[in-house]
Amino acid sequence: MRTLFTVEGSIMHRIFRFSGWLVVGIALAVAAPVAANPYSELQAREIKALSAQETEDLLEGRGMGMALPAELHGYPGPMHVLEVADSLELTPEQRRETERLFAAMREQARDLGRRIVERERELDARFAEGGISSATIESLTVEIGELRGRLRHVHLSYHLEMDALLDAEQKARYREARGYQGESGGSPGAHSGGGHHDHHGHHPGREGHHH
Repeated sequence: MRTLFTVEGSIMHRIFRFSGWLVVGIALAVAAPVAANPYSELQAREIKALSAQETEDLLEGRGMGMALPAELHGYPGPMHVLEVADSLELTPEQRRETERLFAAMREQARDLGRRIVERERELDARFAEGGISSATIESLTVEIGELRGRLRHVHLSYHLEMDALLDAEQKARYREARGYQGESGGSPGAHSGGGHHDHHGHHPGREGHHH
């Protein structure tokens, strides 16, 4: 009798174990299509290729990491210089010029960002309408690519102009204020002392600043 119970118990154990695996397998099979398609959550986007945050960033002229090669190699950006202006002990002339650079950069970036959003919206609408041609796709995507390239150039080039406005000591203070460790790999932006001339070739002046 004990042997019979043992056999029956073993059989029931196997049945329950199989049933458990079967339930898990069914659950995974049901969940697989959802997990395999992360795009399903993007259907509600106004412009399918852009998140709401990306659209806002483009329209507001924000950097979106486009100038990282400059920033991380020691070329400061106008907006971040203004954020740590007191630590850098900017002269009145330097502050005015930095504010001018930031305003000009943001105006150009906003204009390009608006045009990118418009082209992306047009591309999205053409797909929604149906019947879009390869030629139309090429025209719009090439234009979007060119606009994005020009936008990145704007952000990077203003880091270059900002770099020319600061001296070596201010650049070192900038790196410290921004939390960067050590030197910037021997980059011209960090060590050339290019701050002795602004982007017009004039000395920015360091009234009242003591080294």
